[in-house]
Amino acid sequence: MKISEYHRPQTLEKALALLGRTEIVTIPLGGGTFLNSPASAEHFPSNDIAVVDLQTLELYTLERNATFIDIGATVTLQAMLDFPGLPEAFYRAVRNETTFNLRQVATVGGTLVAADGRSPFATVMLALDARMTILPDEEAIGLGDLLPFRFERLRHRLITKISIPASARLAYEYVARTPADQPIVCASVACWPSGRTRLSLGGYGSEPMLAMDGPEPGGVEVAARAAYSQAGDEWASAEYRAEMAVVLTNRCQAKLASAEG
Repeated sequence: MKISEYHRPQTLEKALALLGRTEIVTIPLGGGTFLNSPASAEHFPSNDIAVVDLQTLELYTLERNATFIDIGATVTLQAMLDFPGLPEAFYRAVRNETTFNLRQVATVGGTLVAADGRSPFATVMLALDARMTILPDEEAIGLGDLLPFRFERLRHRLITKISIPASARLAYEYVARTPADQPIVCASVACWPSGRTRLSLGGYGSEPMLAMDGPEPGGVEVAARAAYSQAGDEWASAEYRAEMAVVLTNRCQAKLASAEG
């Protein structure tokens, strides 16, 4: 991949005009970590590309209201750690995602676009049913719907905001070879005041997996085991992952029950 053009537009309109071009592949640039990711190398293996630097577009705001926490696409992972009042499980997943130095530059939008199945941050955001606002048509799309088709759906478009629920409780657990490694298996459970419960699993594949989204928490163990029954690779067997998915899901459930009590 060769970067042949660099642009730093001052307005969203100009950024979208650049991204909309067809004569050269043009991609948004936040912290730059996406360009070094395996996903980038796979989808832009040898093409000349142009990059659109988003730093001046003020997509770095963090706002909380009664319903949502709205995260600008260029908010860094470190800024998420510094934002008060989020569930401790959220902070744990951010710290588990990458090193301190990379958290200073890695953006929320770029991290999600570049995420594979081993991403702790994408796993908790999937559990929280994160919604992406995408221009120019202001489409709101769930992270789970976006990730499998991210490069097709984001062509000529720009993520400007990611929204997560303000009232959902969250738990996150993982196992890895060392504390500094990304997970072999991780699980995240989000629970809404209505009882709605979502279970996501990470540690395998091209993106985290949504194992359950239901009106109440019954059946999460069965869902966890079934979701990872075929999840074998060079890092772990499917049997190990299925067993650990159940163990970690139970830990998440226990932590949520303890916090509620």
